[in-house]
Amino acid sequence: MGEVRKLQKKLRQIENLEIKVSLTPEETVKVSKKAEFRSRLAELLLQLSGPQQTHCIVGEQEDKMKRQVEDAAEHHRGHTPAVKVAREDDQLREESREDGGKNRERGGQTQNISDSPGPPDPDSEFRSLKASWESVKFRLRTVEGHSDIVTCVAAVDNLVISGSRDTTVKVWHVPTATEQRNLGGHSGGVTCLNVPPAEYCRSLASALRLGEKERFVLSGSSDCCVRIWTLSSGQCVKSVYTFNTVTSLCFIAAGGGYIATGSDAGKLQVWDWLSQENRQSVNAHLDAVTTLQSQGPLVFSGSVDGSVCVWEVRDGGPEPLRRLQGWGSEVTGCGGGEEAGGRLRLSARGDRIFLACGRASIRVLNWRTGTVSRLTNHSSTAGVTDCVNQIPGVLIGSSFDLTTGESTLNLFSLPQCKYLVSLTSSDLPRILCFAAWLTPSGGHRWVTGGRDLTVWEQLQGNVKKRGDVTVRRDGRLDNSLTESDGDSEEEESEDGDEDSTPQDASDAEEVATSSWLRCVLQ
Repeated sequence: MGEVRKLQKKLRQIENLEIKVSLTPEETVKVSKKAEFRSRLAELLLQLSGPQQTHCIVGEQEDKMKRQVEDAAEHHRGHTPAVKVAREDDQLREESREDGGKNRERGGQTQNISDSPGPPDPDSEFRSLKASWESVKFRLRTVEGHSDIVTCVAAVDNLVISGSRDTTVKVWHVPTATEQRNLGGHSGGVTCLNVPPAEYCRSLASALRLGEKERFVLSGSSDCCVRIWTLSSGQCVKSVYTFNTVTSLCFIAAGGGYIATGSDAGKLQVWDWLSQENRQSVNAHLDAVTTLQSQGPLVFSGSVDGSVCVWEVRDGGPEPLRRLQGWGSEVTGCGGGEEAGGRLRLSARGDRIFLACGRASIRVLNWRTGTVSRLTNHSSTAGVTDCVNQIPGVLIGSSFDLTTGESTLNLFSLPQCKYLVSLTSSDLPRILCFAAWLTPSGGHRWVTGGRDLTVWEQLQGNVKKRGDVTVRRDGRLDNSLTESDGDSEEEESEDGDEDSTPQDASDAEEVATSSWLRCVLQ
């Protein structure tokens, strides 16, 4: 396993190097060896797995065997021995006579036991949800326009907004897959986006004497600025200089509204929505704040150092946020390090926070108690989880295979965190950011970003073309939620690596320059 761990570590380093702005000659040589390392790793894994692969059957073959087992069991249930049947019939007739006497004593009030509803099946809802996703169909459309990696995406109505390391924000019309607006103004890479709720857009539009239906989009950048743009015209109506590289932001829908920003130095700042005045500045983390999310009266922040904080919104006070709870990397298990690529993303639901930190599993943190579980998001330690998000009743985690270069979206039911299906397509690039919304007809529409900006459109009926999304099931992800008992397998494989390759300045620089990707996933 020693060589496998070394190859996985090298591939992880190469993947993180490939998304840098520029490479040194030494890094270029390292990246050029990716195909060689992948081929060797695949060969080793095949030798190690051997006949064990037969224990994990994926897709149609698994379903076919399940149906065969179920049919066989049903066949045996339908062929009960004749002696046993006779005895059961005699017993049933005896019980019927006794019940009849009792019912007559009660005044003839009878109830047929066979007509009474049985206990509810706790898994019926999950089976129905799984069946619906197993039959889902998506078609992918790639929209072109950015000249560099797409670091963040957002959506509103029929529009997709994308931010890129090329310093631009672009607005796309989804039905026609055309670029509608190019919002240029940042002098550094765009790291994060957010679309405030409509009611808060109306209040700012009124203050600026714009139409009441105007919608705005917020963008943060490494140029230390947060800009407020109109979606109708692409005009920048406000710009806030934060004095720090903006690595994440979110909108707080409380009172008159607030903008929360996170910096590359761990600072959390809060700005008034209408006046853009600074209301609060606090050193929340020891390293870059890579993710912010507002949910009702709470705000969640996460850092590249693996720490997570929960804040209570106190509208009307001198400082809008009060820290409720904080957990360090020793609890979350999400210490940054080069294997994580300098990233941490979160998606909160009630008492639980789902964390993606560049490893093969999603961490599930109960922020009230500090207990952590692991949700397996890849069948081996060669997987990378870059982002995590939610749609009604479903948790979605991206998964990238360092060995094969395959990218997938894994779906889990909520709140059970039970594995549903995996969605993938040939040549689908690594997914670094994700947004989802519903069409007016109730269909799913998603957008993913990375090397490409891709729109996922749910199809109706049985129409399917080559290149459409493939739905499959990986049996190795079933029963994947486990209690965390310290370092997981993937951490051990990285930390225990006795790689002879020195950690030179280029590797250190790799982590330091990964701030381009620190964005909010809404």
